Amino acid sequence: MKSTRVLFVSCAAALAMGVGAATACAQPSIDTGSLGDGSVDSEGDGPGGPPADDSLPALSVETVLDGLDHPWDVVATPDGAVLTGQREGGFVVRRADGSTGPVDADLADLYAESETGLMGLALAPDFAQSRTLYSCQGHRSGDGTDIRVVAWTADPDWTALTRERTVFGGIPVQGGRHGGCRVLAAEDGTLYIGTGDTASASVPQDPASWGGKVLHIDTNGAPAAGNPDPASPVYSLGHRNVQGLALQPDTGRLYGVEQGTSRDDEVNLLRPGGNYGYKPDRLPFVYDESVPMTDPDRVPGAIEAVWSSGSSTLATASGAFVDGARWGEWDGALAVGVQKEKRLMFLRLAEDGLSVTARSDALVDQHGRLRSITPQSDGSLLVTTDNGDGADQVLRVAPA
Repeated sequence: MKSTRVLFVSCAAALAMGVGAATACAQPSIDTGSLGDGSVDSEGDGPGGPPADDSLPALSVETVLDGLDHPWDVVATPDGAVLTGQREGGFVVRRADGSTGPVDADLADLYAESETGLMGLALAPDFAQSRTLYSCQGHRSGDGTDIRVVAWTADPDWTALTRERTVFGGIPVQGGRHGGCRVLAAEDGTLYIGTGDTASASVPQDPASWGGKVLHIDTNGAPAAGNPDPASPVYSLGHRNVQGLALQPDTGRLYGVEQGTSRDDEVNLLRPGGNYGYKPDRLPFVYDESVPMTDPDRVPGAIEAVWSSGSSTLATASGAFVDGARWGEWDGALAVGVQKEKRLMFLRLAEDGLSVTARSDALVDQHGRLRSITPQSDGSLLVTTDNGDGADQVLRVAPA
């Protein structure tokens, strides 16, 4: 078992030693080894799921784009283009005619540190007419850093993206840790945004902070209709690091995929006003990751996860529902990209959406760390790898 250690340097002492202000004033934390070498339980089942099921169809894999560096997300457009963005900057496209290359875009203010940079992408539902897409990205200015959702317009030839406006800003980021950002464009024109807690103890439970939350906004940045507080963008709270958002077809249920500490990656059924129970402030002024991911004792009414990895994490990084008869018994399952355990994980949900009835893993150790999953109209999935060093790819995965 890994030893727990407390990391602390006072601002004054660190500055005297010449440490940068951002590092010096970072909140101390209890490190539970969440990026260690753990593996899934022997049967691959956490408390929220059954043992692995081997009935998943065989999968074919095709390379769509390669030579990439940490492509965080990917979208496919009605005109046949596939667009991705690299975390440290730069959009790359494969056009309908098969040509590939960079797409010019003004990213001069991009804040790319640690886990933060150019992250989530989403097409506006009316993209075919408006050619509008959204990115979720770190931002740096003379006033500091934050994370913002930005609206872009794509030119017809996919040579340039024009920045139109900042849709929403003020999502906190500190040093880049737990500064991920997933954006999901709903058919009603609203946006859901999943955020990380910046490794700050008070943020997940603070309704006035946009970190450690799922936000729901209109495309003008205003809180969406139906939010628990009509004056706030907060849809749900008590999250550590929301990495995936997925709307279940037919039911409209919204699921979040979240990374745990040294335990309990989670899939959560998200409800307006729901509190998912992460409260890492047990010790004064310390980010205490030894607390449970869902803590009903310290957070009364905390909502339990639909699925949890159990005592060791996989590093769940995204989620999307698969669709089509070729998936057989797994049609309608939730596919999850997994980084540390290097696989696609498929979860079959119960009819009420509150539990998992079967699990199957695919592409285990075949393509390294897998980040994002984007479903396609033909039933295939676009999947990004997350290995770095210019060796990453966008893959098309489908039942063989």
